Amino acid sequence: MRTPFVAGNWKMNKTVAEARALVSEMTPALRAVKGVEKVLCPPFMALVPVAALLQGTDIGLGAQDLFWEAKGAFTGQVSPGMVAEFCQYAIIGHSERRAYFGETDETVNKKIVAAFSAGLTPIVCIGETLSEYESGRTAEVVSRQIRAGLKALPVNLAPKLVVAYEPVWAIGTGRASTAVDANVVIRDHIRKPLAEMFGVETAQSIRILYGGSVTAANAAEFFGQTDIDGALVGGASLKLDDFVRITQAAVK
Repeated sequence: MRTPFVAGNWKMNKTVAEARALVSEMTPALRAVKGVEKVLCPPFMALVPVAALLQGTDIGLGAQDLFWEAKGAFTGQVSPGMVAEFCQYAIIGHSERRAYFGETDETVNKKIVAAFSAGLTPIVCIGETLSEYESGRTAEVVSRQIRAGLKALPVNLAPKLVVAYEPVWAIGTGRASTAVDANVVIRDHIRKPLAEMFGVETAQSIRILYGGSVTAANAAEFFGQTDIDGALVGGASLKLDDFVRITQAAVK
């Protein structure tokens, strides 16, 4: 039985003061939701103050990215060790990192290895663009991202992964995939390659999330599918009531 997992990706939103205010307001309601793993991923500047607010709770903290080197002359980068001082998770390979900042399957692979080395749980994002979707290349793209991104990963680390399927054409557009279609992609083109790489039992233990215009209104439909274990939530995670309702839906 896979424990449901819901993470909020705040992207480049909220100053430190705003992040503190939202977390202070959100924490009691999230703590009341049991049976689901909950993670907040604010911007880097807010990680330290948010970590202090979450201390002693069952709510995890994640960074939105990291670099694969431990230290050195890499201006503007944040190392896995720096992230691990305050966080338990790191989002890796988000489509916006791929689209705007040159992230590739190869750099995703390096970051996953580095995250595990620092004791972090990677939340690995994959998904096809609109043009890839419309040309019928979804299966090809997501299976390639899985195989290349997780290349040479030791089998014993694979069960600790969290994978997030985020069709790029659905992120922030209000145009979510249907729950049935998302489940087919996850079951046939993500979990099957995972089984081929790490074995069926391991593949069945890995949590796979859906992301892409997840709302309080549609979350339950996604969570009702056989192979969708939770959500990586964008805009709705900035709204107290919506994010709590999504988290509650994951339990049900």
